[in-house]
Amino acid sequence: MALLLKNQGSLLILMFNIFLVFTGIGLVIPIMPKYMENLGITGGIIGLLVAAFSLTQLLFSPLAGRLADSYGRKRMIVIGLVVFAISEGMFGVANSPVLLFVSRLLGGISAALIMPAVMAYSADITTKEERAAGMGYITGAITTGFIIGPGIGGYIAAFGIRVPFYSAAIAGIIAACITLFILKESQPVKESVSDSRSSAKQHGSLLAQFMYSYKEPYFLSLIIVFVMSFGLANFETVFSLFVDHKFGFEPKDIAFIITFGSIAGAVVQVTAFSWIMNRFGEKGVISVCLLFAGLFIVLTLFVHQFWMIFAVTFIVFLAIDILRPAISTQMSMLAKDQQGYVAGLNSAFTSLGNIAGPIVAGFLFDMNINYPYALACMILLICFVISLGVKKRNLQDANATS
Repeated sequence: MALLLKNQGSLLILMFNIFLVFTGIGLVIPIMPKYMENLGITGGIIGLLVAAFSLTQLLFSPLAGRLADSYGRKRMIVIGLVVFAISEGMFGVANSPVLLFVSRLLGGISAALIMPAVMAYSADITTKEERAAGMGYITGAITTGFIIGPGIGGYIAAFGIRVPFYSAAIAGIIAACITLFILKESQPVKESVSDSRSSAKQHGSLLAQFMYSYKEPYFLSLIIVFVMSFGLANFETVFSLFVDHKFGFEPKDIAFIITFGSIAGAVVQVTAFSWIMNRFGEKGVISVCLLFAGLFIVLTLFVHQFWMIFAVTFIVFLAIDILRPAISTQMSMLAKDQQGYVAGLNSAFTSLGNIAGPIVAGFLFDMNINYPYALACMILLICFVISLGVKKRNLQDANATS
């Protein structure tokens, strides 16, 4: 709390901005079935829309990070918020798939502009001792945005399916004004900028990092990250479409399931995640979560009552919420003195899965609404088998090179 009061509320403004962006991302989830019906678009188009956001975020993130160093964090945050507001407003008025695509592409650019600048600003205004707490607050704001975004979208949609997007656009403009007139520019640490440039020079472009990642001792773990992200994105992309088409769920029903499951996952992360990791180790946690996620996803195909669907999807979301930080923890252990580099590769391979998974899921959904979940189950179970033999060897290789 003392850290929040420090720096004249700068951290609170950063948290509000990043919370707003990720709330806006989640708004679309429970509403997409209605958009699908009203605009006559297919599941394949839905998958491409979801992938479009991740694609532009992946492509623009490296450039956005350099712009934040060159032109200041505050300027990039304000520009990103304006782009976010335009994106949300455009999604609200869209009456064709073309405008929807433009909106999601702009949304990915806005996230790419805001995320690195917010993280860099947080690092600028915190000491080394405060750094973890500062990043924790930012991560908490992101998680909270993801949690309540679908809930807000589902319940505001009762006033009209476009109202949530207009509301997000207005909130984006307000946040941009608050940031512009109240937030002071941070003072970048010159050593950090220098380190960033030397690291970029050492590891090369994002494409070069992909090409040479196979030489690293943690390459197979990166493959698991990609396969896992592909399977999970496959499941999450069509969830609202699946329950809408198969069970006739309304946006508020979808919002309730997603929001409750996400809250439970967040509570576990805060209260029990450290104990779980210390008790069972990252290898065991990752393998078990992959197994449970795969098995309970396929169970979704065989349940019919609302509370059974809720229970099954609750386990899936809980497994996902534990799995993601467990993967990040393991990758951090494997990284040794290459924390930033490996974190970037982890994010990049995750983004690739988030791009490919929704596209495949959307087109499979058009063929048969059960196919995406059958594929997601198969992918996650294959990933589970790989994790049993790969992760121990990776850790041994990483230790041998240290």
